[in-house]
Amino acid sequence: MIPFVDLPARHRPLARTYAQLFLQTVSAGSFILGKRVSDFETAFARTIKTRFAIGVSNGTDALTVSLRALSIGPGDEVIIPDFTFISTAFAVLLVGATPVLTDIDPHTLTMDPRNVKRAITRRTKAIIPVHLYGVPADMDSLCAIAFRHHIAVIEDAAQALGSTYKTKTAGSIGDIGCFSFYPSKNIGALGDAGAITTNNPAIARRIRTMINIGSDKKYLHTMLGGNNRLDALQASFLLAQLPRLRAWNAARRAHAALYTSLLRDLPITLPPSISGYISNMHLFVIRTNKRTPLKKHLAKHGIETGIHYPYALHDQPSLAGLGYAPGQFPVSHQAAREVLSLPMYPELTKLQIHTVARAVRSYFHL
Repeated sequence: MIPFVDLPARHRPLARTYAQLFLQTVSAGSFILGKRVSDFETAFARTIKTRFAIGVSNGTDALTVSLRALSIGPGDEVIIPDFTFISTAFAVLLVGATPVLTDIDPHTLTMDPRNVKRAITRRTKAIIPVHLYGVPADMDSLCAIAFRHHIAVIEDAAQALGSTYKTKTAGSIGDIGCFSFYPSKNIGALGDAGAITTNNPAIARRIRTMINIGSDKKYLHTMLGGNNRLDALQASFLLAQLPRLRAWNAARRAHAALYTSLLRDLPITLPPSISGYISNMHLFVIRTNKRTPLKKHLAKHGIETGIHYPYALHDQPSLAGLGYAPGQFPVSHQAAREVLSLPMYPELTKLQIHTVARAVRSYFHL
């Protein structure tokens, strides 16, 4: 059996370190905020190359808090891609604003600047480019549009930790960057966790207060806030992983290169390679109109796969109230029916990659 993600293989070498960190945390009795969280935030800001990083409870909260920090709420519109995980849309709805969906670029499957231009109205307050699968969106074009219309850019970099766009790190380009440390991410918590990055000191201060129940001084609450903090234990685990990120991402890119060399002559679409963009290869996603039978074929060979994602946002029942028609965004609609994620994680072996490739080739009889 080749798993889609092998989390035990990732954490086994760190198990003793985790145990020590757990005992140290229990011994210190400091579980909320404190030095462990601030140490992680400092290291993470250095990694992303931003002035500030704020640990939060998860990636969805990172998006929601960021929107609130920009005073986005009822009556406002936020432009997002139609093809992404649903948290991007839910975060907008949770602050009372309206998500405005746009079709994606057919090559990168990320936000298409041409469609963003057409979607802007006087109520538009922000755009949220999603660096899907680790592939950066066209940030130069999107930031230029945002600057011209005086709207904010919030990067959904949940899948893009370590990806770069030209000379810049994903999460450092817009006004705010949002990250998830869901266990299967390129570094993952042993539970839920996330982070927000920014170069703006006023935004950073506001976010720190908002995530701590609106308080920057005990029992004095200066604004409406929530309990969206990163806990000390998860911060410790993440800080232990962070030095390995570069090597882990390099391994993912090497795996992707091998997959590509073994599959390039098949009637499938491989992940894009774009000059100046470096993906962290969070996922290795192929596209084929034979996805369902191919997925079943691979399962018979003991190979787990994933689908990211089987529905475009405009096809989600929970978003029907937005009023979009079925199939309104054809590129997103097609992607949702074709994408298939092959096993991808640093610990994947060359033998396993060759086994997956042989199974894919055998389906196409090549």
